[in-house]
Amino acid sequence: MIFHPRATRIAAVALTGVAALALSACGSTGTSASGGGDAGGVVTIDYLHRLPDGEGMTLVKDIVAKWNASHPEIQVNATKFDGKSTEMILKLETDAKAGTAPCLAQVGYGEVPQLYTKGLLADVSSEAAGYADHYSDGALAGMKVGNATVGLPQDVGPLVYYYNAAEFERLGITPPTTAAELESVAATAAAAGKYAVAFTPDEAQNWLTGQAAASGDVWFRAADDQWKVDTTGAGSKKVAAVWQDVLDKKEAFVGGRWSDEFTKALVDGQLIGHIGAAWEAGFLLDPLDGTPSAGQWRVAQLPDFGAGAMTGPDGGSGVAVMKGCAHPEQAMEFTDWLNTQVDDLTSQGLVVAAKGTPKTSAKALAQFGGQDVAAELSKATENLNPDFAYIPGFPALSSMNEVAAAAGNGSGKVIDVFDNAQTTAVSTLENLGLPVAK
Repeated sequence: MIFHPRATRIAAVALTGVAALALSACGSTGTSASGGGDAGGVVTIDYLHRLPDGEGMTLVKDIVAKWNASHPEIQVNATKFDGKSTEMILKLETDAKAGTAPCLAQVGYGEVPQLYTKGLLADVSSEAAGYADHYSDGALAGMKVGNATVGLPQDVGPLVYYYNAAEFERLGITPPTTAAELESVAATAAAAGKYAVAFTPDEAQNWLTGQAAASGDVWFRAADDQWKVDTTGAGSKKVAAVWQDVLDKKEAFVGGRWSDEFTKALVDGQLIGHIGAAWEAGFLLDPLDGTPSAGQWRVAQLPDFGAGAMTGPDGGSGVAVMKGCAHPEQAMEFTDWLNTQVDDLTSQGLVVAAKGTPKTSAKALAQFGGQDVAAELSKATENLNPDFAYIPGFPALSSMNEVAAAAGNGSGKVIDVFDNAQTTAVSTLENLGLPVAK
């Protein structure tokens, strides 16, 4: 499970106040976030999360109990929210207005800028500075808006390359390490009736955005009290050109990532390679259990799209401090402790943002032929673009998916997806009343 901005869409909501204020988020919602102290001087922190707490996982309440036992002066109440991420965000907004918001909340990286510019998240940059070395710069980027840091990252979704090692060996090819090699591998596989890449329009918003970040591009920057948007830089154009080439040559599987067709292509052995988020490792190969292809797949780093050993984000979440939290210092102390409980959080199905390599599960060892998958995914986390973050209203860029579908069926071009991201991002920011550099 991972907290990512899948299928969330916002309505353009006009923000009050001057535009520059939105970048600094100096305004207050009047929130009195939970986090008080009793007569004995005990600080109490309320924490709202959406982690799955499934069978066989270390439950969040049990993780928190360990903290409470060793920190009698800072007690944490953890509450699980069982609804969708959009429903939890609505709850946070409602509770903030009522003055009953928790001190800490799990929020997706794509939601951070929107919540911050609405004045719902606190700037805890000074508190975060003491914990920065526990996380990669790329993971920390998801919890930043301009110069403000609103919390600490918990889980991440760096893009990686999954491949069927047995099929690759049979075809005499190796995992691609560059964009050119990716095209070459796709051509060799296609000549044998296989697909070493998949173009998935239903994932375009996050998937192509992540690849653009892997190319070294930074689409969004907040500077000089303005948002700067550039989704068609040299790296993004290169990503578009690579996908256009394999589409033109019919060398990519084209279909929804979450479709039955994708699963069928995987099970049938037609699909032998796939660029996907690190969190897919937890379930990507489930359909192959008990089949002749079981144990044949491996995971590798994303091919170099021009920026060296760099990848981009596809999903993830952090623990943010709500505006009005009475004890941000203690809240951040707990947050860092929680987010560095690597093995416990890994048991929840997360690709943990904190540095350190968790143990690869028995399931992953079996599905990936004994590969130390956790180590490979941790490497990808370290390689996340350190400067890539989102904008307020990023969920509105889901329109990229529709444009990608046209590119996939030949009625459009891949570069159109990046052009759409540019126009949609600018119009979304303007509709939110935020200044955009021309």
